[in-house]
Amino acid sequence: MTKKEAILRAAQEAFGQQGFSATTVKDVAERAQVSFGLVSHYFGNKQSLFLAAGFDMADRLYVRLEEAVGGGRSGLACVENYMTTYLDFTQRHRNRFPILLRCSPFSHMEPSVDVTKVAAKFRHFIDVLARCVSRGMADGSIRPLPVEDTALIIYGNIIGSVRTSLLTPFGSEGLCEETIRHVIRSLQAENAETADDTMPGTARVLMDSHPNTPQHA
Repeated sequence: MTKKEAILRAAQEAFGQQGFSATTVKDVAERAQVSFGLVSHYFGNKQSLFLAAGFDMADRLYVRLEEAVGGGRSGLACVENYMTTYLDFTQRHRNRFPILLRCSPFSHMEPSVDVTKVAAKFRHFIDVLARCVSRGMADGSIRPLPVEDTALIIYGNIIGSVRTSLLTPFGSEGLCEETIRHVIRSLQAENAETADDTMPGTARVLMDSHPNTPQHA
């Protein structure tokens, strides 16, 4: 791992755990075991570091999502693959993923952070879902629905499940798989096949298949 990568990982942990206001560049430097000056050299100010850390996590997730939906045999299967992959990714990276809950247009943003850049980055996630929904209506696996609104509603369900799982004290056992089932039931066209596809099972099954995944990954 390069020092720049170590800084990004440390920033994701710090901002994710403490939030933007409570995190300092010095704190990130200490976590990464580098000098304050090196962090400033690579990323400039705290706002730029925050965006870089969030966008790095977003890009990693985006690649996984594109791979997941690429193998779907129907639009409905693509939606299930998207949700399964997204929710599994949050659990695999649960110590660093909260950066994407804070560096998000679906959360309160500090006035000093460029919200337009954040919104543009998250637009990619919505666009992938909209593409899946459009495909599903075309192939008959998803009932007729407003594409944009449906994509936003699906994403809202994902975010709600993730926030509940990672940020609240409420019991959430089985919440991820139930979120997927709920969305698929609401989308599925009458007489359409179920959405099981190349991704085996739901998010909970995938999580259970690797219970010893390192929590700091």
